[in-house]
Amino acid sequence: MIRTIILIAAAALLAACGERTPAPVADPATERTLAEGQVTGFTRADQGVHVWRSVPFAAAPQGDLRWRAPRPAPAWDGVRETLHHPDPCPQLANALSAAASGARAGELLGDEDCLYLNIYAPQGAGPEDAERPVMVWIHGGANVWGHASQYDGGQLAADQDVVVVVVQYRLGPLGFFAHPAIGADAQTYTDGAANFALLDLIASLEWVQANIGQFGGDAGRVTIFGESAGGHNVAGLMGSPLAAGLFHRAIIQSGSFDSVPLEAAQAGGRNTAMEAAARFAAPDADAGAVRAAPLADIYQAYGGDAGVRDLPRMIADGVTLPRDGLDSAFARLDGFNAVPLITGVNRDEMKLFNAFSDDLTRRRLGFLVSPRDPDFYDAMSDYQSRVWRVRAVDRAGAWMREAGHDAVWAYRFDWDEAGSFLTMDLSRVLGAAHAMEIPFVFNHFDFFGRLDPVLFNRSNASGREALAASMGAYWAAFARDGDPGDAGGPAWPVMSGEDGPLLRFDSPESGGPELITGADSLDAIIADLAADARVDGAQRCQIARAIGAWVEEAGEQAARALDCPGPVQG
Repeated sequence: MIRTIILIAAAALLAACGERTPAPVADPATERTLAEGQVTGFTRADQGVHVWRSVPFAAAPQGDLRWRAPRPAPAWDGVRETLHHPDPCPQLANALSAAASGARAGELLGDEDCLYLNIYAPQGAGPEDAERPVMVWIHGGANVWGHASQYDGGQLAADQDVVVVVVQYRLGPLGFFAHPAIGADAQTYTDGAANFALLDLIASLEWVQANIGQFGGDAGRVTIFGESAGGHNVAGLMGSPLAAGLFHRAIIQSGSFDSVPLEAAQAGGRNTAMEAAARFAAPDADAGAVRAAPLADIYQAYGGDAGVRDLPRMIADGVTLPRDGLDSAFARLDGFNAVPLITGVNRDEMKLFNAFSDDLTRRRLGFLVSPRDPDFYDAMSDYQSRVWRVRAVDRAGAWMREAGHDAVWAYRFDWDEAGSFLTMDLSRVLGAAHAMEIPFVFNHFDFFGRLDPVLFNRSNASGREALAASMGAYWAAFARDGDPGDAGGPAWPVMSGEDGPLLRFDSPESGGPELITGADSLDAIIADLAADARVDGAQRCQIARAIGAWVEEAGEQAARALDCPGPVQG
């Protein structure tokens, strides 16, 4: 009986997502004229914003347009109502998306007709005052899942007097595919690319340049910002010669600067393009047969969610990206679009992923997560997360400084004041985990689905609201002026080398935001791991192997220094 009561209470709490918002109604005040035709959106009086959803920026990339550069959106007659979110681009639901949306893990979702964007503008904004900074959000999800409806840009637009655009793009094998037959069948130069997701994002930025003035936005002040794979895509756009001049500032939240050589993406592994196509079409299939394959067969060929996540992404294809790769591009000033950049990470990035590991955590009643060995769990997450920081902040910042680009700001997000439910302490399990900063940037705390009422509660409301106001102010000041300045707290200086510095984002109760100094490095991480009293020798080598499963060379270096036996890569 007690267990039943607990389960009922847990279900009630985790299902509580606030009041259902009313269905949107078209508002004549939102009628705008675009290159393709007229649109009307709706007004959110509670936020003080106008909203337009499912605005097409390109034609549906399906049929003969599958694995081609996006074509212009077709024109329409009359006034198009843009009231509802677009269908996601095709993707497999995984454990993270299933937890947030209720979809069944492994289920194929979405539609190839998905190249749409959502726009949020302060109420009354329009072509007569097109002077607001524009912030184009690129969602994350390992470049294999995610969609526009996960992100509500209304509060950010209202709080900071900016125009927010949330864009969708092709994912997984539809977004990244390096099959030679597809390239040989190109009708245009850009059809010969392998990063179709980047081409989609470039098309969305071209659309912004042509149309954003209708929504009160200044096409001369466009900031691209994104988290995780979205941050990786921001780096890709910075490295793409095709994106030159389409944006003027960039923000990378927990991103990456990696790329895959074209030859490695074409063949040589189970989920490379030619080997996957041999399973869903035929080993000798021409471009027409490859394009005509049923969508379900394409995804089945990759072997489920884990296989899709293993496909090559951000390919150095010689069209969207230089053939020598992103790291080489950022090492020379003429190799990338050198706009002002903010790059940063969350202190406990890897806890979001480690919380789903049966080796590291246990579940009571099916959902109450707790670490099996709290010290080992924290140590594992600490060192993995620091490697993420080195690759996304310290190393990338050094590349750009050495190339002569010094307009780079860095941060670390530390907020770890989430709530507890029964035996589950989310401050410990998640802490400042991957993606935790997103609700603060958007000042919208409806993000993690059923976990939101636990994560964001009355006891932490004051601190998180102050932190959200601070982060939003810095992000918007950067979008406005190309320098975050002191908009949300202390003056935020550029990175300068050994001292950093980084702006540490945290609640006022925890001393943030504040400047911290000291660059991190792989050598420092290994030295700290060798001396860490929280773990024994076997556990140190487990951590080295976990690092190697993600970054092979880093794991090998750690394993040598710690005298670990056996392979270190996963």
